[in-house]
Amino acid sequence: MNNHKVVVYTRNGCMQCKMTERYLNEHQIGYQEINIDQNPESANYLREKGYKSVPIVFREDAQPIIGFQPAALRELVG
Repeated sequence: MNNHKVVVYTRNGCMQCKMTERYLNEHQIGYQEINIDQNPESANYLREKGYKSVPIVFREDAQPIIGFQPAALRELVG
């Protein structure tokens, strides 16, 4: 497992968010969840950066992963 910080932006009722979190948990990848429904400032930040949907997975040394993308998430495991 990599020691880089992983941040996952989610929202309530988002199935792809749940699938992404499940994948990360199953592969023991630690992450910080930020729910944009509970944190409007984060929602504004994402909009300002041009993101229009969640989940978004950020890691400091990688490109953001938008949506549930198992192949891209696998790279976080390595």
